[in-house]
Amino acid sequence: MSLGHILPFEERQPKLDPRAFVAPGAYVIGEVEMGALASVWYNCVVRGDEEPIHIGRRTNLQDGTIVHTSAGIADTWIGDEVLVGHMCLLHGCRLEDRAFVGMGSTVLDHAVIESGAMLAAGALLTPGKRIPSGQLWGGSPAKYMRDLRPEELKTHAHMVEEYVQLALKHTATLA
Repeated sequence: MSLGHILPFEERQPKLDPRAFVAPGAYVIGEVEMGALASVWYNCVVRGDEEPIHIGRRTNLQDGTIVHTSAGIADTWIGDEVLVGHMCLLHGCRLEDRAFVGMGSTVLDHAVIESGAMLAAGALLTPGKRIPSGQLWGGSPAKYMRDLRPEELKTHAHMVEEYVQLALKHTATLA
């Protein structure tokens, strides 16, 4: 359910699954596609005015996150069951299924976070860098820290479900 601002830009129209949640105060603009049970939380901006933005199923963009692209250079593609912490900046990048971006992090043009990989809170993933599956990177600029433990990957699945359920509760409360 979309309670936020869903706006076209020129000929570009957002395409949201009816079960996607866009919180009040959030903006989804232009060529943006959102999958089922995806959520864009309070005060986020997802601006597909230059290149397309894809947000997969059961993915959440937590409060204050900004998603944009680079005109003629890079779109932004976010897969299924991705967790994006509060106040992140995602710009012309690719987050594969089940990637995790910690709070306050920045991911720049052509950077990739592979499935099951994590960028630590407050980190900067510079243009063109790739975090391989199963690794944790952190710092500014981000670099390899260690391999993720199995219990951390299990926690990821729990957090995805927690955000799906939380979005459904907000939808029911705000409708």
